[in-house]
Amino acid sequence: MNYIQLEKLGEGTYATVYKGRSRTTNEIVALKEIHLDAEEGTPSTAIREISLMKELKHVNIVRLYDVIHTETKLVLIFEYCERDLKKYMDAHGDRGALDPNTVRSFMYQLLMGTAFCHENRVLHRDLKPQNLLINRKGELKLGDFGLARAFGVPVNTFSNEVVTLWYRAPDVLLGSRTYSTSIDVWSCGCIFAEMISGVPLFRGRDNADQLLHIMRIIGTPDERTLRKMVAESPEIQIKQWPRYPKIAFQQVLPKASPQAIDLLERLLQFDPAKRITAAEALQHPYFTSAGLGSNSGGVPAPYPSTQQAALIPQPAPPGQYNYAQPSQPVVVYNVQVAPIAQPQQPQPQQQQQNGFGQYPVVYAHPSR
Repeated sequence: MNYIQLEKLGEGTYATVYKGRSRTTNEIVALKEIHLDAEEGTPSTAIREISLMKELKHVNIVRLYDVIHTETKLVLIFEYCERDLKKYMDAHGDRGALDPNTVRSFMYQLLMGTAFCHENRVLHRDLKPQNLLINRKGELKLGDFGLARAFGVPVNTFSNEVVTLWYRAPDVLLGSRTYSTSIDVWSCGCIFAEMISGVPLFRGRDNADQLLHIMRIIGTPDERTLRKMVAESPEIQIKQWPRYPKIAFQQVLPKASPQAIDLLERLLQFDPAKRITAAEALQHPYFTSAGLGSNSGGVPAPYPSTQQAALIPQPAPPGQYNYAQPSQPVVVYNVQVAPIAQPQQPQPQQQQQNGFGQYPVVYAHPSR
């Protein structure tokens, strides 16, 4: 192999990620080794990831350089990025919260990468801080396309066992299998709020609890909205939920600017049909009034020294919101929840560990 393994970055059930170097160019890369089972062959997630990322060439998507296939393993050679967004927030944020200019820059780049995927008819389906990579130039890149899917017209029927719980859209939590690009937009909104505050916005334990966390902040949708969602996604079934009033995002995120709050409102709409698209979000005054050009995204400064980076502040404790008490229950829609294929999101203190699927998958992901 034309690459030298330098150090292990992470390990999981199906793959191990190493930092490596090219023998020919001396370029630092990330090596994702997938061990093949003699009977099962190449995992479908690896095939999907390779096929999609070969087509997605964009500065805000991690580049896939090469694929090496042997009888016993599959090695994906990726562009190397120093850390993921979660670790960047821990190292350079104020108790996890990033400064407004960095939030704006990263959010712009996140939407650029997401919009490019959607323009090329690809759903990422697992956007979260651990799957967004940051390099020394301050460039943010989408990684881990193992759950990504191509979509077309008419609407395909997809699995609802996608997206890590805390970033999963309410329509997917309710069981929708006919979702589209709006599920990635919801995840972008959750990541946006997390960059501002330093902690995840919705931290549920399971599907039902996650829905309650969402409703306690953005409010329980009215019956008309819910019936409309049911009509568009027949898999959704009726259930009783408390009627929670909406909490103003300004109360939840007091440091956010009015323009940031307005963009967040448009991203985190309960009804997927009302969510702004990634391309539309790029034209929001939050970006345009800040003078960000379409080619830069306002990239933040490079990493500080190793000594500075070692001073990593602890994540902020979960926010204490004054949830309004619900009134009488309202008929809402829920799906018969199937077992979740994705592992549940760990608690904040556990997220700092280098578990595969977070740190590693973050390091080894494709783009060009």
